[in-house]
Amino acid sequence: MDDDEITRQAFRAAGGDRRAAEQFVAATRHQLHRLLSYLSDPGSAEDLVQETYLRAFAALPRFAGRSPARMWLLAIAKRVAADHLRGNRRRPRTTPLEESGTEAVKTPDHGRLVILQQLIGELDEDRREAFVLTQITGLSYAEAAELCECAVGTIRSRVFRARDDLTAAMAQGEGGRRSATSGW
Repeated sequence: MDDDEITRQAFRAAGGDRRAAEQFVAATRHQLHRLLSYLSDPGSAEDLVQETYLRAFAALPRFAGRSPARMWLLAIAKRVAADHLRGNRRRPRTTPLEESGTEAVKTPDHGRLVILQQLIGELDEDRREAFVLTQITGLSYAEAAELCECAVGTIRSRVFRARDDLTAAMAQGEGGRRSATSGW
């Protein structure tokens, strides 16, 4: 479903059309889940998707259509993820940082994907956001710039730096694994 159709479904849903609401959710759910998995953590993504839709449907009667409904929804999701991360920083961790991701890294089924997701989570917040919006969620640089309220050049720069950071971290991790195993 294209952006125009998603926006039409959002307007119909705001008018009380349940079928349109279902179609709006079906058309946006995958991208929303993917975005929230990377902006927060995969374990919380489903809850954050639900929170995003709760906020969106509560605000839907005020949706003016100045931007596509999909972009409006992703902006809400971005705020939901930021609220979630702020809330997590206020609560003390029950597991030491060093131990929190070790089990997931050892899972052979996910391997490098799990490591990459962990490294993306460690990026500077602005770089992570730009990288996830463009490289994982599939937004254009212009759409990401609109969501982040900055210039397209800023998004391009953040994505470039995020790629650099990820490449360096992956190389460092592979070098560390080689040196750890070469001593055996």
